[in-house]
Amino acid sequence: MWSIPGGRVEPGETDEAAVTRELIEETGLSVTVGRLVGHVERPAPNGVFQIFDYECQVTSGVLRAGDDASDVAWVDGATLDTLPTTDGLVEALSGWNCLPKA
Repeated sequence: MWSIPGGRVEPGETDEAAVTRELIEETGLSVTVGRLVGHVERPAPNGVFQIFDYECQVTSGVLRAGDDASDVAWVDGATLDTLPTTDGLVEALSGWNCLPKA
């Protein structure tokens, strides 16, 4: 199942710091965190997961899969359409005008 990188914000950590940390851990890429592009809520065992997605600019690093993924890739819109993705991912990216270019 394909998705975009993400993870939990640690206590005392800002969203920007969490995004930076998670992207290094999950992709090997260092980024400059940009604007918030969207927000979704998903059911969780004890409430709701609030997911905030940010635009980022890669500043350095070599793309690689982290220890929680079997693969990682940059994909265009046509390729994204062929991949099994997490529930609601493509719809959310589309609604935020963030789908990859073809």
